[in-house]
Amino acid sequence: MRILVIEDDNDVADYIVKALKEAGHNPSRADNGKDGLFLATTEEFDALVVDRMLPGPDGLTIIRTLRASGNDTPALILSALGEVNDRVKGLKAGGDDYLTKPFAASELLARLEALTRRTGKSNITAETLIAVGDLEMNLLARRVTRDGTEIDLQPREFQLLEFLMRNAGSVVTRTMLLENVWDYHFDPQTNVIDVHVSRLRQKIDKDFDTALIHTVRGAGYVLRDTPP
Repeated sequence: MRILVIEDDNDVADYIVKALKEAGHNPSRADNGKDGLFLATTEEFDALVVDRMLPGPDGLTIIRTLRASGNDTPALILSALGEVNDRVKGLKAGGDDYLTKPFAASELLARLEALTRRTGKSNITAETLIAVGDLEMNLLARRVTRDGTEIDLQPREFQLLEFLMRNAGSVVTRTMLLENVWDYHFDPQTNVIDVHVSRLRQKIDKDFDTALIHTVRGAGYVLRDTPP
């Protein structure tokens, strides 16, 4: 699912974004109310995670504005304010659920899944199953198979393969992998990508006649099930 996280606390935002990525979702982030409202009104999301206290318009103002404009995207409000009156205000503003800080990532994910199920926003088949040739990835079960054989992957290998499969047929650069799989916005000048791709190849391609992961010299990598 595409999920917009509007949160000004970097540590909290990083925690949420990491959890969403590991669960197979596609998160975007805004660190203030103005940018968050702009993204929420100009792009389509399956759900919103909105901090109540934000610079610029606060979380409740954002949700009220969206509801007034007819935008019914499910919204989960985050707040350190956990009294009954605070939760009631959040729900009356148009929020669909209210989660008090601190919280566990597992609870946040479960609440988002419940919200999207209730509103019909969740598309289980499209969002949780990716296939390229005889290689299949079930994001919900965290399971990868090739030609029916299950392949055991470490969490980082799973993230790497997911990104390659989502971009199947297109060249994925080193910078793209650093930013989207490792969340680095700089080059650490290590061979971490080469090591992980090599390990992934050993698991995905070693015992099969057709190689899926290919190196594009000077550019990056591409996953495809057809000859170049």
